[in-house]
Amino acid sequence: MKPTRAAVLLGLLLTSAIAPGCSDFLDKEPLGTTTQDNLFRDPTNAVQAINAVYDVAAWDQGPKWGDPTGQYVAQTYEWMFGDLMTDDAEKGGSSPSDFLSLIELKTWNIPPSNPPVTTLWVHSFTGIARANTVINNIDAGTIDSGLKTRLKGEALFLRAYFYFNLVKGFGGVPLFEKAVTPTEAPNVTRATIAQTYAFIEKDLKAAAGLLPEKSAYAAADNGRATKGAANGYLARVIMYQLGTVNGNNHTWQEVYDLTSTIISSGQYSLLPNYAAIHQEIGENSSESLFEIQFATSNDGYGPISVGTTSNIFQNNRKTFGYGFNNPTQNLVDEFEPNDPRREVTIIKNNDIVLGILNPVDLTQNATGYFNRKAAIIAPNAPESGPQNIRKLRYADILLMKAEAAAQLNRGGEAVILVNQVRQRARNSTRPPGTTLGSLAYEPANTPAGTLPDLSAGLSGQALLNAIWHERRVEFGEESLRLWDLIRTGRYMAILPPEVRARAMSHVAREVSVNPTPLLPISLNDAQTWKLPQNPGY
Repeated sequence: MKPTRAAVLLGLLLTSAIAPGCSDFLDKEPLGTTTQDNLFRDPTNAVQAINAVYDVAAWDQGPKWGDPTGQYVAQTYEWMFGDLMTDDAEKGGSSPSDFLSLIELKTWNIPPSNPPVTTLWVHSFTGIARANTVINNIDAGTIDSGLKTRLKGEALFLRAYFYFNLVKGFGGVPLFEKAVTPTEAPNVTRATIAQTYAFIEKDLKAAAGLLPEKSAYAAADNGRATKGAANGYLARVIMYQLGTVNGNNHTWQEVYDLTSTIISSGQYSLLPNYAAIHQEIGENSSESLFEIQFATSNDGYGPISVGTTSNIFQNNRKTFGYGFNNPTQNLVDEFEPNDPRREVTIIKNNDIVLGILNPVDLTQNATGYFNRKAAIIAPNAPESGPQNIRKLRYADILLMKAEAAAQLNRGGEAVILVNQVRQRARNSTRPPGTTLGSLAYEPANTPAGTLPDLSAGLSGQALLNAIWHERRVEFGEESLRLWDLIRTGRYMAILPPEVRARAMSHVAREVSVNPTPLLPISLNDAQTWKLPQNPGY
């Protein structure tokens, strides 16, 4: 089962279930109708309720929940922020003027009406509202106590997931622990960044205490939130605060301890072949702590689809895509000689990808490269890509612990952790389908001496630089680059002067370790909720 998608009925059910005050008009429970009051009296309905929260995490575009006019919001993908706003990618597309909203992001010339930013805000709060339906009502349910505990843990994890996406982009936001009535909506207030992170941490810690380990799930439940996912996101949340607004006074020891707990759980391991991670065989693998689940169908755009449109936006226009998110030469040059990860990450002119020739037309490409990790065979409907989106991998746990160890003057331990990641990389095959008509994994024939182990005596800034390099090439085009640059204080330096000046005009006003630029809040919501806008907008 892919828990991100429930039946179409469920989308309607949960839209009703989270509508504020929807049951206030009823004196009696309608017979044969699923309502918020009886949702958690039946295990099937209860599972569908949490599936509807996963559902929002998978939306690329779709309805603006609660809008009586049925307003639709445009596409948003994490690569639009994590990759495109950095030195790892350029916009691409059919021409320089194609999808100008992405140029606004790239140049930090972002109006409050920017569609990807608006959709990020809208969908995040939709997911939070759905999660609150579960969190606030499941305790009174009559379903099995073990299932009740797990579903509440999943809902807490997902609420934290949505809030983490919000706080990274927008800073402090309104914190909702329950549904908000129409009379309450105009009186909501923005929490500080530190308060928002404290809220996220509370949810993740509670989720970790309620959720099972990955191995406790049946195969049909692959992809659901686990104890490891909750602890992994908590480590990531703390690590990001350590380099930005650390109002909660965190330490690297906390990151070290959390990642150690995950490693010692025995639930995860590096997938032996790096080239398989982003293929179907690598979905929900031993390396996966959390990934968004997708499948393919004949449905096109919108929440009815069980697939994602992310692939069509990034695939070559010469195959079936729109050609966005082109890797830069700067990223290509970051890979060490003969590193197999470069070919797994990058498509260059006339490469054979999944058995299909991929010429690169420079009139429809900004750099001469495409993202191979997003390459798929054309699905039934081009807008229904079946490829899961990896959000947290075990390699990230190893490298987070390595960075924490380096910061704690445990350089020898950090080196061992990084070398595990490098060893796996040098043993990788070529990506699948590098011969016409074939999907086989051919040997990379990597020369001896490729990706040598880091020296055991490496320490200080040189060690940190080596870890940051490893993160960039290991997670190339996986939407982590922006956040790594910001939290390590390197982001402003990679921006052109004019862009840097604009980014600096949008930096959070709260005390921050490194400059933390923020996105604008949707103008309509800022006015409706009477929220102060972010700096410079």
